[in-house]
Amino acid sequence: MFGGGGMNPRKMKQMMKQMGIDVEELDAERVVIETADGDDLVFDGAQVTKMDAQGQETYQIVGSPDAVADAGAGGSASAVEGDSGAAAIEDDGDDAGDAGIPDEDVALVAERAGVPKSTAREALEDADGDLAAAIAELE
Repeated sequence: MFGGGGMNPRKMKQMMKQMGIDVEELDAERVVIETADGDDLVFDGAQVTKMDAQGQETYQIVGSPDAVADAGAGGSASAVEGDSGAAAIEDDGDDAGDAGIPDEDVALVAERAGVPKSTAREALEDADGDLAAAIAELE
């Protein structure tokens, strides 16, 4: 799920529940992301987590794509579905740029901790995108 930096997982779940964040592991066998350029990312056996924070659904896919399939090479399934869902793709690379942390997460941390968005983004980067750890660090 999330790396808590030594925080008790039970306490972290309780804290996230108090903040209105519901996290659920999905039993996904295969995830396909259809891209605009026609190269689809196919994840077999990826870990998929659904996070619902105040009605905003976010899906996180942890893993590496096993294949890049051309869109014309057969049918594919939609990878991320939901009213207003977003997907954060994490891999083992060194991509620690601002684009890796969704603006919604920054806004949520800033609101909960009562800090500016720039401070919230820094805390999220330090916590590798872990909302609960970033909020706990700032409080």
